[in-house]
Amino acid sequence: MDIPDYDKALYYTLWGQWDDLLVLMVRTPDDMLSKKIQLFLNAYHYSLDQTKILTSHDNLLYYIEHAMKQDPTVTMEI
Repeated sequence: MDIPDYDKALYYTLWGQWDDLLVLMVRTPDDMLSKKIQLFLNAYHYSLDQTKILTSHDNLLYYIEHAMKQDPTVTMEI
């Protein structure tokens, strides 16, 4: 996974750039990131329940934070 995808997701989420977040959702190879973005954007645009929107927003931010802490897998060439 490319770390800039997580940086972009964090930036777009914090600054409310939903169109750019949608594009990132489609283009990222990380299925979990894509799903978290999808759930948040769906809740933001269609839900009337404020707690559902805040929960999906927090879940997205928690996932981004968790993913950025992980070290990329090192492959050894023989």
